[in-house]
Amino acid sequence: MATAILDIDVERIPTEVAGLSAYGQALVLLRLRGRPVGQVRVPVVHGCVRGSELREAVIERVGWHIWKRWLHDWLDWDEEALATTAVPRATVAVCTRDRPDDLRRCLTALSGMPDDAQELLVVDNCPSSDASHRVTQTFPGVRYVREDVPGLDCARNRAIREASQEVVAFIDDDAMPDPGWLRALLRNFDDPLVACVTGLTMPFELETDAQQMHERLSPFGRGYERKVFDAISLNPTAFGKVGAGVNMALRRSSVLELGPFDEALDAGTATYSGGDTEMFARIMNRGYRIAYEPGALCWHRHRRTWKELRRMIYGYGAGVYAAWTSLFVSERQITMLKPAIIWFFRYQLPALFRSMRSWHRNAPLDLAIAELCGCMAGPWLYFSSRRRRAKGAR
Repeated sequence: MATAILDIDVERIPTEVAGLSAYGQALVLLRLRGRPVGQVRVPVVHGCVRGSELREAVIERVGWHIWKRWLHDWLDWDEEALATTAVPRATVAVCTRDRPDDLRRCLTALSGMPDDAQELLVVDNCPSSDASHRVTQTFPGVRYVREDVPGLDCARNRAIREASQEVVAFIDDDAMPDPGWLRALLRNFDDPLVACVTGLTMPFELETDAQQMHERLSPFGRGYERKVFDAISLNPTAFGKVGAGVNMALRRSSVLELGPFDEALDAGTATYSGGDTEMFARIMNRGYRIAYEPGALCWHRHRRTWKELRRMIYGYGAGVYAAWTSLFVSERQITMLKPAIIWFFRYQLPALFRSMRSWHRNAPLDLAIAELCGCMAGPWLYFSSRRRRAKGAR
């Protein structure tokens, strides 16, 4: 059965949550005074989630995070007040392509954020119709730009060129920000070495088998503790641990120094993905830091069909190996080959064998095969995409 998505403050847990007869369980985002502190899964019994069962799950699985936050409040330790410089202003960029319904939801949520003089920018990437343009026109103050070269990284680079503010915050068109999303991202740029900030991304819905499997195999969240990554604390090739491009902000001046996104990578190209992760690795390789901020919350609509999920998993495998190939080409470091080989033989192949032996406890076999095929194709797809890009430029 489907999984309900609930958003509950631990200081105001209701006696019960009713009206859930269509669901077998609930994924509950837990907040303390507005700030995400954890999540739990609880069963739905007779269409209800009992408050007593939810409290028990909170104490058992998330207790420490809540006690820590309460202790901070009792000590009057406000992490947000530790910033010593003014919070920068931002351009919020939504890169979209032929998903007007998703875009409308995203812009509606963006319009509900506090007005901190942020710029709202929609980059319409190689659209097949004017549907996204017409959606944008219904939101006053949103600037529309059309980018006719296909590729998500082309759209991201266009957004950076068009941005009028120092920080460019990216959110996917199929995601919706929490009201405090942008402020939580921006407060992390107090450190001049922080070139990028990523945030917590939760599923907007888990109505289908594909969406539930997506959240099980490849969740976008990276926990509920703020973390700061650099090349000393994390191998830059382990870029998946720092976050995802669905929810990230970049210091524009740093990107201009590092160079643009690799336009041979990510959606709209042969490589399917990898543009954000390649940029994360390049940021850390050059001595900058990446902060993960769980207070920067957004909600993502996962792919609803199994066909879409299988293609996405294939794309993730292809994108990771394409990103490693890009780093090997651009950074000229032979060491980039080592993590690819280790990941393939230590994780990818064993995952496939586990799926063959006990598919009910591991990734379904078709998804494991799709990911493995993507991994093997990634380097070739990257060079193919580069050739197409060069031919198109000529």
